[in-house]
Amino acid sequence: MLISFVPAAISFVSVTVLCPFLIMFLKKFQLTQPIRKELPADHQLKKGTPLMTGSIFLIGVLVALFYKHNPLMIFLAVTFLLFSFVGFLDDYWKASRQDPGGVSGKTKLFFQFIFTSTMLFILVKYFHLNPEITLIKDVSINFSTEVYFIVILLFIVGSANAINFTDGMDGLLGIVAIPTYFFFFLISERQEVQVFSLIMIACILGFLIYNIYPAKAFMGDTGSLAIGGSLSFLAVLEKVEILIPILFFIYFAEQLSVILQVTFFKLTKKRIFRMTPIHFHFGLKYGWSENVIVTVFGFVSWICTFICLLYWKFVLNP
Repeated sequence: MLISFVPAAISFVSVTVLCPFLIMFLKKFQLTQPIRKELPADHQLKKGTPLMTGSIFLIGVLVALFYKHNPLMIFLAVTFLLFSFVGFLDDYWKASRQDPGGVSGKTKLFFQFIFTSTMLFILVKYFHLNPEITLIKDVSINFSTEVYFIVILLFIVGSANAINFTDGMDGLLGIVAIPTYFFFFLISERQEVQVFSLIMIACILGFLIYNIYPAKAFMGDTGSLAIGGSLSFLAVLEKVEILIPILFFIYFAEQLSVILQVTFFKLTKKRIFRMTPIHFHFGLKYGWSENVIVTVFGFVSWICTFICLLYWKFVLNP
């Protein structure tokens, strides 16, 4: 199927050109990042960096809808926007009140479960998503619709937040997310998924010009939760749930490090890692710079993507 790269090119140029104006706007209204006191000293210097610049990804959503205005593209766009809305609420609270805590976790989870349930219902009801998880070609685990719905609901909310955890260093989430979107671009037979994935890659590349170290802007939860929700739904839509532990390896490692740290500290009053999410540990423990951490995590993400491509090619679709 021939895919036009024009929408991606338009998205990249638009994000690249318009992002400086968004940065100036956010600075003017002092919608900037507050920094948690417990973060390392080099991160304290980032206080005052414009937050919620991930709203620039709205350009990509609009380009995608303009290029192909059909039910599936609308579904992908609405999913992205709903998660972005939850992130925006958190970012606006942080920036306007200079409160690093943001909106309560319960509030964010409430909206995420409501939005995810709604979109998952649409996916099952109107896009006829099969309640099964494919292990290898022609071998699947079949669930009742109700059980599958609950399992996937928990997966999407959990993985969206895991991806959100990854947005903790300059350029980190963007560098790690590009291979994941590229995976869906390569495996999908749906033109909408291919175009949407390419557009998101283009938007992230344009944004990275301003987000790589030292960052002039942060995407905030406005961008990171949107990316998280989008990638999670793409995994379900493309029926590659079996590959998620590998494809989302970096994201789950970030989330798991936080869970382990909190649990272990409650039990023993000791820490496993110097700081979590785990990307901070490598800087504090081994002295890695942000650029080294981002490069290594990005490299691991590409390796995981390559492994998943091999499994998909020779096991799921031999």
